[in-house]
Amino acid sequence: MPAGPLFDGPDRTVLTPAGAAREVRCPPGRTVSGVCHGTLGELYQGPLRAGAEPDIAVVSFPVDRHSWVHFTPGTGSPDPLPLGEKSATAARLFLEHFGLTLPPGRWSACSELRVGVGMASSTADIVATLRCLFRLFTLPYDPDVVLGVLAAIERADSVFLDEFALHLSGRHRVIRRLGTDIGFHTAYIIEPGTVDTAAVTDLLLEHYRRYGEEYERCLADLLKGFASGDPAAVARAATASAALSQSVLPKAAFDRMLAHRERFGADGVFVAHTGCLIGYLFPGRLDAGLKSDLSAFFHSLGHQCSFAQGGYG
Repeated sequence: MPAGPLFDGPDRTVLTPAGAAREVRCPPGRTVSGVCHGTLGELYQGPLRAGAEPDIAVVSFPVDRHSWVHFTPGTGSPDPLPLGEKSATAARLFLEHFGLTLPPGRWSACSELRVGVGMASSTADIVATLRCLFRLFTLPYDPDVVLGVLAAIERADSVFLDEFALHLSGRHRVIRRLGTDIGFHTAYIIEPGTVDTAAVTDLLLEHYRRYGEEYERCLADLLKGFASGDPAAVARAATASAALSQSVLPKAAFDRMLAHRERFGADGVFVAHTGCLIGYLFPGRLDAGLKSDLSAFFHSLGHQCSFAQGGYG
């Protein structure tokens, strides 16, 4: 029997399978894995354009931190996926779409991504789960299927892509791919608490209506920076986006960090706009002395800092 549509909703094409469901055999006993990077918040989050009914547009900031999902075929019933309800739903939708049955076996998972702070942990878990399933059933990876699953579950970051993108997180629509030419080294902290993105959506949309023109200029500058391959211009626009977010979901360390940016030679400041993460953008690798100075500065603010490579380039 043909598999049915995966998702049917506004602004999305119905995902129908290419043909009738077919038997797909899984190699016995061989572990397969799916991996997905997370984010360090966003280089931009705001309206796509000024207007009375703004969409939430994001340019996520990919980071070299990951979520892993593994499946080892074996005997007995499949054990539960250990990543929670959203990943389990993603697996169910995948199987229903392709008309497949999960074989006996064992799931396992691991993640470097903190939950609820702006690292796209749940989206990365979902994408890693789907990538694992594509490999388990030896199916070609299909981003449209991934988008359909994400659209059925949550507002999502663009971690399903291996490049920067301007992305409507609620509509699950990629507006513009921005390539892999830009990269930064970062020093960042995670402030206390977590943010429920869904709970603050109305607050954000009202903020975007109030500051629509400022966001429009900020996004234009960011896209020009990507188009010209200018990391410093991208960093300036990211700083402007972070500054705009201060009046709606402020970071306690922002003013101090902005004041000391030039002292440390950072090109800009970035944040998880609906999270708890804030950091510096650097054009090159940090040496031990600079890492020590940054660590002392962040410690004086009451935080342990971390270092990671963000973006590509």
